[in-house]
Amino acid sequence: MNMTVLKSETARAMPAPAVSADVVKLKAPKTSFIKTKLVPRVSEISANVLPPLVTIALIMVVWQMLCSKPGSTLPPPTVIWDQAKDLIMEPFFVAGPQDIGLGWRVLTSLQRVAIGYGLAGLIGIALGTIIGQSVWAMRGLDPIFQVLRTISPLAWLPISLAAFRDSQPSAIFVIFITSVWPIIINTAVGIRNIPQDYRNVALVLRLNHYEFFTKIMIPSAAPYIFTGLRIGIGLSWLAIVAAEMLTGGVGIGFFIWDAWNSSRLPDIIVALAYIGGIGFLLDRLVALVAHFVTRGTASN
Repeated sequence: MNMTVLKSETARAMPAPAVSADVVKLKAPKTSFIKTKLVPRVSEISANVLPPLVTIALIMVVWQMLCSKPGSTLPPPTVIWDQAKDLIMEPFFVAGPQDIGLGWRVLTSLQRVAIGYGLAGLIGIALGTIIGQSVWAMRGLDPIFQVLRTISPLAWLPISLAAFRDSQPSAIFVIFITSVWPIIINTAVGIRNIPQDYRNVALVLRLNHYEFFTKIMIPSAAPYIFTGLRIGIGLSWLAIVAAEMLTGGVGIGFFIWDAWNSSRLPDIIVALAYIGGIGFLLDRLVALVAHFVTRGTASN
């Protein structure tokens, strides 16, 4: 009897044998490329593209209605298409020294802008850095810059023609002197607004002037610098069109002036569309570079 009870108690004290169970693997849900990537991307593009397209379509309709009336002084879009279709469809034709497409004229103007704007960017950032670092330089130069930046681009043209005696360097100088001021001013503001903590870190790490310039100063002031560069590229494009109207050549500005003298209003309107489109692309290009350099901290 005692042996029976002992065996019973021992059986209850021993753990029950483990029971193996099969692991059921659930299938991963099927991901659709169309739903997860294509549809959101198309929706994003549509949200950015459709509103401008609708606005342009409405403007065209209103323009057509207003300018189709008898006695209208401006041509409607249909007349512009009929009379200037070759400028729109064939921007790179060459029929003579002065008879070339608007595409070639735009490239000629862009070449001048690239030289003048490039010089303005280099000199503007250098001067802005010096002014931002020196209180005495700021007090001495800032009032002069504020006065010079208000002068119209066309007002500089006679001075540049008298100095260089040639239309090409004169146009480049007008671009430079027009676009350099916002670059200088914004760079100086960015340098002055570097947080004091960053300067203290540079002192603790004992950075030399070059290391402080490349690792502290430029990254901190980059959003301000690119703001000045974006303003400068717009002013450069404005200046070259105004300068080419008076200096001649094969640029887009001279084309507009020549079309006005020949009473070709449709050609002028097409050229204005080219100017606006190229100006928008230049601004977006600088904004794209700013986004990558500043890692998205610069405003778009």
